Amino acid sequence: MMSSDKSSTRKAVVVGAGPVGCLAAICLAKIGWTVEIYEGRPDMRLPSSKAAAQQRSINLAISSRGIAAIEAIHPSAAERFLNAVIPMRGRMIHHVTGRQESQSYDRDGKCINSIGRAFMNEDLLTEALAVPNVSAFFEHKVVSLDFDRGIMVVRSSTDNENTEVPFDFCVGADGAYSIVRRQLMRVVRMDYQQEYIPHDYLELKMPAGPPTSASGEPTFLLDPNHLHIWPRHTFMLIALPNKDKTFTCTLFAPTAEFDRLDTLETIIHFFNTHFPDALPLIGEEALLEDFKRNPRSPLMSIKARPYHYKDRVVIIGDAAHAMVPFYGQGLNCGLEDVRVLDIILRAEGVDPTAPAAKEDTRLLGALARYSDSRHADLVSICELAMDNYVEMRHSVVTPAYHIRHALDNILYFLTARTVTPSALIPSLSREPFPSRSPAGWLPLYTMVTFRPDISYSTARRKMTRQRRVLEYAGWVTAAMGVSLASVAAISVWRRLYDRG
Repeated sequence: MMSSDKSSTRKAVVVGAGPVGCLAAICLAKIGWTVEIYEGRPDMRLPSSKAAAQQRSINLAISSRGIAAIEAIHPSAAERFLNAVIPMRGRMIHHVTGRQESQSYDRDGKCINSIGRAFMNEDLLTEALAVPNVSAFFEHKVVSLDFDRGIMVVRSSTDNENTEVPFDFCVGADGAYSIVRRQLMRVVRMDYQQEYIPHDYLELKMPAGPPTSASGEPTFLLDPNHLHIWPRHTFMLIALPNKDKTFTCTLFAPTAEFDRLDTLETIIHFFNTHFPDALPLIGEEALLEDFKRNPRSPLMSIKARPYHYKDRVVIIGDAAHAMVPFYGQGLNCGLEDVRVLDIILRAEGVDPTAPAAKEDTRLLGALARYSDSRHADLVSICELAMDNYVEMRHSVVTPAYHIRHALDNILYFLTARTVTPSALIPSLSREPFPSRSPAGWLPLYTMVTFRPDISYSTARRKMTRQRRVLEYAGWVTAAMGVSLASVAAISVWRRLYDRG
């Protein structure tokens, strides 16, 4: 039941019951807010919701940033997720000839993790609702928000009635098409950029393999500890493993390319030509059924600023920074938003149990600090995600990429110390990003994916500086090969860093 009476503990409403919204609800409840989650869709844990969820089956790739965020807010959930993931230690590149090439992600064997979207979301929702001062309202669509009055109007799909919900603080975690962001744009001068790239994606399913004679259990048709990529210059196919031994495959291609796949014959010919080893694993009949049944979806990037209004509202996750999925950081970045916001709220001394004033100056200061400090990081990862599409669909098979990757790893091995994610957790609960000037040579992928102590913007600046070093050393690469080039690069790198 939604009450209009304000209690001594102030109320926060979280719009959106996805993973980011659920973690935000846990975070706010632990600080002391009474939290209500509002979600326009039915409860995802109901059997009737699970069939609809199959229409959006992109696996989530959770890495160190996302795990560190959950660990900082709700450690028990992080431990359980790690027991449910499938570790992917590198990319498996599938060439047109059928040759496979493994490219590890990290020298120390760190991995990204494939986890089912439904499992993660349902589990975080269950965790949130287990917190005493958190409740959720499903099939309640937000119609409008008056931030100054602290009134949100929601419409219930069961009776089609509008209800006014009072609130003291609103967190918008309602995705790329956020109603909270649209309402926020009416009261702040928001810089806003929305970009659809001329590429779409379509999801496919690779079935489990035949059971083994010994156990009777189904098998994986591909190595489960890799993210499989079929790079084809302007388009690509990827496959991520599932616990039931299937793979979720996604075809990313220019919109014009999809438009040409308009008959059964052209689809089969396209896969026979470009993905000849994947077609028999997926199966022609299943492939055609997926093309018929599954929606073809666009790819969008969103940048916005600011993310808050007074002491009333903040947007996080895709509502603030939707990005293309090619760095696997959409989920991780959204969860990190919650960790950063949590640290700032606590550092500013926000106390929701204190008597309500006309304006909560501490909360106002915290939200302004969040908007100012988070913007550069969110712009950086949106742009890095866009750049990584070119790398995944094309660069990974070029000689220049292999040379740069080899140099990166040599310099990384010679200059940087190993940092284990578990050692970072205590500091990540106190500071947004403890490593402001990380030492040594670090590959960009390592910084973005495995070093949650390094902000996205710091990683991007360091990457730019390191690439200048490689450009200086490029002539040596051509003349003397990778090993001597690394020595020359170290020499140049030391001179540059000594001056810096």
